Amino acid sequence: MTMFEEDAKPQRGINALDATGDLLRALVAAGRPLTLRDLAAAAGMPPAKAFAHLVSLVKVGLLARDDAGLFHAGTLARELGLIALQRLSPIRDAEAEIVALAASTSMTVAAAALGPLGPTVIRLEESARPQHVSLRIGTAMSLVNTAIGRVYAAHLPADMLASLMAQDGIRLAGAQPDAAADTAFRARLDEIRARGLDTALDAPVPGIHTLAAPVFDHTGSVCLVIALIGSAGGFDSAADGPLARALLAATRRLSWRFGLMEADERTEAG
Repeated sequence: MTMFEEDAKPQRGINALDATGDLLRALVAAGRPLTLRDLAAAAGMPPAKAFAHLVSLVKVGLLARDDAGLFHAGTLARELGLIALQRLSPIRDAEAEIVALAASTSMTVAAAALGPLGPTVIRLEESARPQHVSLRIGTAMSLVNTAIGRVYAAHLPADMLASLMAQDGIRLAGAQPDAAADTAFRARLDEIRARGLDTALDAPVPGIHTLAAPVFDHTGSVCLVIALIGSAGGFDSAADGPLARALLAATRRLSWRFGLMEADERTEAG
């Protein structure tokens, strides 16, 4: 038997540690400190059995218990979390979601990050369907006239947004600052925050529709915007349609992976 064949075999673990893992996963799923009874119930085990595991978890520092008897993340858990966050690379870790989203929707998927020129396309997974999409890696997107740019604009700090808006004319479909249109633009950003995504219909390319949604990091800051792009004839742009649901599910998973504990609440608003 080769080493690779050995690695492919199911590995036998320690049953007691598997049960301990159930408790840790239950605490993470709750997203808040829990009592012994609540934590045991969430993990599906008797409190007496759970208590023995929890004592060990507290001893090694993976959990801590406060004066009210609530269990929460301990020092070692926080240190492990920081190590994991330091290793995160948004576009690398989003790769599998981008490829899967393109395959499941048969749409082109674009990912944009904030660069020196503003929201910039850094990954493009082309659809198998012929589409006349003018996007390329390195394309900087208008904050006013593209769905990707507006999603970024909706989640940027006010001072950063003001600075970037002054340069919008240099981006794809960019616009010069227009005080008369500012009220409508601000209202659109409020709508994006409420819905969790934005749409662009026949713009900036006629016949092409876009749905875009944010991915947040552990600080609650937007780190990526993921967009579905397709020809108008076969594109369901409804905010509660199957494409929107698939997009939001992917961005929710990525936000969770990047450390945002409130990912579900942010995206379910859409």
